Parts: sequence; structure tokens; C-alpha cells
Amino acid sequence: MKPKRSLNRRLLSGTSRVVAVCLSLHGVPAMAKKEPKPSGFEATLPVTTPAVPIAPSGSIFAASGGYAPLYQGTRAARVGDPLTILLVESTTAAKSVSSKSGKTGSASITPPTSGLVSKLLKADSLKAGSTSNFNGQGSAAQTSTLNSTLSVTIAEVRSNGTALVRGEKKMLISQGDEWVRFSGIVRLVDIDQENQISSDRVADARIEYTGKGALQTASKQGWLGRFFNMISPF
Repeated sequence: MKPKRSLNRRLLSGTSRVVAVCLSLHGVPAMAKKEPKPSGFEATLPVTTPAVPIAPSGSIFAASGGYAPLYQGTRAARVGDPLTILLVESTTAAKSVSSKSGKTGSASITPPTSGLVSKLLKADSLKAGSTSNFNGQGSAAQTSTLNSTLSVTIAEVRSNGTALVRGEKKMLISQGDEWVRFSGIVRLVDIDQENQISSDRVADARIEYTGKGALQTASKQGWLGRFFNMISPF
């Protein structure tokens, strides 16, 4: 009976170790799901202030109840207010380069007609010439167009009447993910009555339109091809 008791004790001790390891792994922070890194284009929320009770004044009008001036309306003007960016970007670029060069040279020496040197060297053996030609051409052309709309929020209002805006729009589709990100500096007076502004009136604009998934992977060259392109001398 003693061997059976010792075997049971070993099984119990082994089971307790497995349970302890599982519990320790469950509590390790590295095993937890990692939070996505901030992109820097997150929406800015308005600053929350504690509600202050307003003493009744007996008047029907109260400015704190959502008053908007007649000349300004409800256009975005404070931190956290949303506005719409009309993306109307269009770029066309072309470049052409051509280069051509040529060079020709020759040299000759007349050897002596008598003596030992004249027997060793012939008249044609001391003539040399060289010719080099180069002809290179290159051209590049690029055309890009982006037409869309994107709602952003005001992240900072400055004293000169400008504001820093930023925002992003993510689209999760079956063949991958796509997102549009935008940031820049706008003049508050350029925002129209529909709370919109064109992207060509935004200073220091930064636009990102990219994605990831099967379609983006298929349109890129494989890692082995990129490796051979780096080491290829041609």
C-alpha cells in the first residue's frame, strides 16, 4: 500500500504545480490583451466643468442654456466642437531629365628604327586610343485625387482666431481595414454656416489615407523581392 500512497502524493503535487503555473500566467500582465497605440488623431472632448446652480432671476432668457449669437450661429468655436472637412485634394506632378556626354582620346609614340628596341617593338604597338559615350534619360509623372468628407474636432483654440483640428474615420470592411486621418490649423472665420471648411483652406494640413488587409498586402512586393532589389547593383 505504501507505493500507491507515494504515487498519489506525486500526482497531487504535480497537479498543484500545474494549477499554480496556470494561475500565475493568468495574472501576468503580458498575457492580457494589449491596448492599441494612440494614433494622435483621436477626437478631443470638451472640458467638463461641474454644474453650478443658477439662481432664478425671473427672466425667460438665460445665456447659459445654449445661447448662440445671431452672426455666429452654431459654428464650431470651442474645444471639442465638431466640424466637417471637405477633402478636395488634387495633385499633378511631372518631371523629365535627359543627359548626354561623349569623350574621345588617342595617343601614339614612334619607336626607334634601329637597335634592339626596334626589333622588340613594332610601329603599331605603341598606339593607344579610348572612346566613351553616355546617354541617360529619365521621366516621372504622378497624379493623385482625394474627394471625401471627414468630421474632426477642435483640439485647441488660439488667441489669433485659429484652431487646431484633428480627427480620423475608420472603416472595417471584409477585405481589410481602411482609415482616413486629418489634422491642421483652420481660421474660425473660414467655417461656413453649415459648419464646414474646405481642406485647401487648412494650414499645415496632414492627411493620411491608408489601410491594411488582403488588398493592401497583394499590392505590395514580397520581402524576398525587396531584399534582392536592395542588393542588386543594377
